[in-house]
Amino acid sequence: MLKINKARYLSAAVGMAAALAGAVALAPLASADTSASSAPDTRQRTDVIQLVGKQTQIEDLDLGKQGISLGDQRVIAEDLYRDGEKVGDHSVICTYIHVNPGKLQCVGTFALPEGQFSAQALLHLPAPSFVDVAITGGTGDYRNAQGYVRTVPAGETERHFTVHIKR
Repeated sequence: MLKINKARYLSAAVGMAAALAGAVALAPLASADTSASSAPDTRQRTDVIQLVGKQTQIEDLDLGKQGISLGDQRVIAEDLYRDGEKVGDHSVICTYIHVNPGKLQCVGTFALPEGQFSAQALLHLPAPSFVDVAITGGTGDYRNAQGYVRTVPAGETERHFTVHIKR
């Protein structure tokens, strides 16, 4: 375990996890498709989805020198909820790439019935009041995904986020 104030230095990683979790959920709330043509529409639709991430597991790995050092990691698992119902889950690994000031590279993967989805961010510490996370792609229904997720902390183990996803 890391030997310093984890809440202060790694809270951005937890926010990242929650943000990553929310990037894929239920049916779209809005669609750009208004054509009546039978030809395929090549435009992407943008969906905005509100979600809550609830942490189920977390582990800090002190892999180098004692205390925070290059390569140390935080591994996070969360369940995703929409309107109180569980809609998915995901995992995130954040790795220290700079110590003073702190910087974390975070990458997340989501497993959903419709496919898998990925997102990543470089987080600068101390953590800001919100974090924007880039959507980087996926498989299945999310194979052409783009956009970002904005996450806002709501306590030690919960995050609220707004997903802006183009598919």
